[in-house]
Amino acid sequence: MRARSRIGFVLAASLAVASAGQAQEASASLKQADADYRAGVAALNRNDLKTAQTDFANVVRLAPSAEQGHSALGAVLVRLGHASEGIRELEKALAMNPSDSSAQLNLALAYQQSGQSGKALPLFAKLEAAARVEKRPLALSILVPYAQALAAVNQFQAAISKMKEAAGLEPRNAELQDELGSLYAQRQDWVDAEQAFSASLSLKPGFAMAHLHLGLTLKAEERPGAMDELSKAYQLAPENPVVALEFGQALASASQDEQAIPVLEKALKLAPSSTIAQYQLALALQRANRLDESIALLQKVAATEPQNAEVLTNLGMALCQVQKAKDAVPILQKAVKLAPENPTAHQDLAAAFIQLNQVDDAIDQLKAALKLAPNAPQLHYNLGVAYKMQDDATDAIPELEIAEKADPSAHEPPYILGVLYMQVGRYADAARELQTSLKLYPQNGDCWATLGSVYNKLDQLPDAVTALQEAIRQLPQQPDPHLTLAAVLAKQNQPAAATEERKKAADLMRSNMNRQRAEVATNSGNSQIKDGKLDQAIVDFREALTFDANYAEAHAGLAIALEQQGKTSEAAIERQKAEALEKQARASPRAQR
Repeated sequence: MRARSRIGFVLAASLAVASAGQAQEASASLKQADADYRAGVAALNRNDLKTAQTDFANVVRLAPSAEQGHSALGAVLVRLGHASEGIRELEKALAMNPSDSSAQLNLALAYQQSGQSGKALPLFAKLEAAARVEKRPLALSILVPYAQALAAVNQFQAAISKMKEAAGLEPRNAELQDELGSLYAQRQDWVDAEQAFSASLSLKPGFAMAHLHLGLTLKAEERPGAMDELSKAYQLAPENPVVALEFGQALASASQDEQAIPVLEKALKLAPSSTIAQYQLALALQRANRLDESIALLQKVAATEPQNAEVLTNLGMALCQVQKAKDAVPILQKAVKLAPENPTAHQDLAAAFIQLNQVDDAIDQLKAALKLAPNAPQLHYNLGVAYKMQDDATDAIPELEIAEKADPSAHEPPYILGVLYMQVGRYADAARELQTSLKLYPQNGDCWATLGSVYNKLDQLPDAVTALQEAIRQLPQQPDPHLTLAAVLAKQNQPAAATEERKKAADLMRSNMNRQRAEVATNSGNSQIKDGKLDQAIVDFREALTFDANYAEAHAGLAIALEQQGKTSEAAIERQKAEALEKQARASPRAQR
């Protein structure tokens, strides 16, 4: 939350040199050095840094014992971004004349701006002591970087004191109030930070960074108005990568990923090498189920930060989400090795093993995760499901019971418990758990079907009919609820109704079989397109449609093949059919279960 001030540097007014013997006349080289020095100063006044660098380099070459030349060259090099070379020259200058306040200040600034605040502080302290002796205030150009250097080594109280002193010198300076607020924020003194940022905005209402910092402060305090301030900052400075990144992150943390994604994309465009922007955008895309884009970004971040366990964990999970568990496993294994105390890494590795049907390995990872987070309901649930996959009801049931007790609001544990209780013949317990699950999530058609079967076992036939009818309503393409309902109706001495349900089940089984055949033929057609065998692809797609004329994927594939053959009119007809069927499917999602 820091907004660095632009700090310049100072030079001595003229070059003072003398020969070793204090000769009456300076040599020609020293005269030229003095001329070059003055030319360098003039170039600086024009902000011509390259010319100044050349002039001061000549001074150092002609008069290597002249401290001012090293000092000036060092300051220019730092300003040009050559920090290490500049610091070496400034250190030489101070070694020649430790009392040179210009060199002290320039070197202190160079240290502070290059992240060596610990080295800068003694020099700032000398400058402060000299000002105190002379009974004058420390200059603003010293106070601000001095405060920033103190903050960098966590001396926040002293840093705040210096920044208050700076703000006192220029009470109408909004940037200084923002700097002061940033120091309070680094100390997590949110009340004072808010006051300072508000003071900054009262002086300069259109100050984007102050709006940004105030928004982040309100967000940290969990107070209203944070998003408004961040939004104002973005409106005022949409081309500032820091503003865009912070606003995008705030939107994402508020579960507004659709709004966050374009802002984070803008942040990444403004700062293409920012791994933070890449990572935050990748996470938002992952949550928005735009997985291919997310994976591409996560892979870039992982290449830049190969030891970042959090990044690797998210990359592995994203690969699992696109059914690439084989690729995910080595990445997640590395994440576990890097962060063995992170239960999420173990949990995600377990999910990858489940996809690969390596259930024993998954169980080992879930047990390791539970040692780290023994009260996590999701881990107990996942372990229970893993045991269920091994038909191990004895171990599965206790885990699911713990999960249900730990999170009574979750509908999944009682549902799986109900299934397991039914499998082991505990029908009354099964009915209770299934009823609990349906109270929490009544849209689970499979749960209604299972409850209907349990009621049938308990001879609670009217309840069974009600449950099975709801299952059929939610799962109109599933034959099993019809078969179970037929058995219940037969028990109720309704043979005609039972026969009708069996007929419906048979029709659905035939329809499902045709859908599977259509799917196989369509997959073959898609493969033929990839191989460039368009005639065979068309044969496969048409065969798929003989099995199921309403299979949208077959119409879509046929459209692609026909278009590649130049039959655009026929392709357009097939594409329209595919789009109409997809639209119908979206309008009635249950019909596609």
